[in-house]
Amino acid sequence: MRNALEGLRVLDFCWVGAGAFVTKVLAEHGAEVIKIESRARPDNLRVAPPFRPGSEGLDGSGYFASRNNDKKSFSLNMREPKSHELALRLANACDLVSNNFRPGVMERWGLSYADISEVKPGVIYLSMPMQGASGPHSQYIGFGSTIAALSGLVAISGRPDRAPIGTGTHYPDHVPSPGHALVAVLAAIRRKRLTGEGCFVELSQLESMVALLAPAISRASSGENVTRQGNRVPQHSPSAVFRCLGDDAWCAISARSDAEWRSLAQELGAPELAGDPRFATHALRKANEDALEEALAPLVAKRGNDELARALQVRGVPAAAVLSSAEVLGDEQLHARDFWRTLLHPVLGEFTAPAAPFIADGTRTGPERAAPLLGEHTRELASSLLALDEDEIDALVQEKVLW
Repeated sequence: MRNALEGLRVLDFCWVGAGAFVTKVLAEHGAEVIKIESRARPDNLRVAPPFRPGSEGLDGSGYFASRNNDKKSFSLNMREPKSHELALRLANACDLVSNNFRPGVMERWGLSYADISEVKPGVIYLSMPMQGASGPHSQYIGFGSTIAALSGLVAISGRPDRAPIGTGTHYPDHVPSPGHALVAVLAAIRRKRLTGEGCFVELSQLESMVALLAPAISRASSGENVTRQGNRVPQHSPSAVFRCLGDDAWCAISARSDAEWRSLAQELGAPELAGDPRFATHALRKANEDALEEALAPLVAKRGNDELARALQVRGVPAAAVLSSAEVLGDEQLHARDFWRTLLHPVLGEFTAPAAPFIADGTRTGPERAAPLLGEHTRELASSLLALDEDEIDALVQEKVLW
């Protein structure tokens, strides 16, 4: 069984989160992804915790390992002018070139879309600047937390009586930005297979995040005061995460209709709540939501979170136990779908990695290999793709071009 993207070669200048996640998924579906990095400027994640005790260093980060499995590492020091010509030669051997730098970086290296397409007609080029390649904010830089704040996500995340808290790096770094970029790249790959034509794909990470906020933007544009609502949503009531029986045990519960509300009340052994005039309709439940949650809290607290979630699901009421990391690793559905894979890393040892987020029918998916050591594949690729002999490679290592 072959991988869906077998034969596709990617020259990957992406680092940290969003861009690295795009190329990680491509690698898991069989693309040969060549990550460009160096000791002069290692990927920030290589020095980011968590580290396995005693493994601190450029090859010991669990965070880096989780974003770069199945890739190859080519240590090319882009601060050295000689590296720019080598990078262009590598690009000529690749089908896709990706980066998430601010506009102008790749251009200064002679690696713009125009530069590369001149030597490699039909190349697909992915650029993921924070706020796009043009406009007054195009030169601004930042990470996922910056984009979350600029987009307005942080302002609407949290409880109304507390300061905003945001969502960590999951949004935008691990969902909208890589998700939108991946769809665009896969469309470009299909287009190239059909027509032979390459293309330039530009994704503004800020605009990608704003697209995810369309419901809030729509409500605000109609004059509604969009504020933090905790776990509540306008369409459901109740919609909350309740404490359950046990130590730090919680269950997320939502009722989308009057029928689901009545089923919830019955499961909790309190059918009288369904008949309470304060909660008779969705509009009334929303108007009395504080009282509704106060009435439900002691009833939910008597039940185990997993047991209650399953019982409510049988009744057709949306519910899910809030799981710890250990419980997620043991989840029977994820195990049944072979989602967790065990990889062996030369520094980190044996560790668990998640599988690709989607499966192509009839194909094999990764992860199959742990993340590379810094520069692990430099000599191999310098020989096979650049046709350099050992003496030439040694000289470039001495000059810290390959470093």
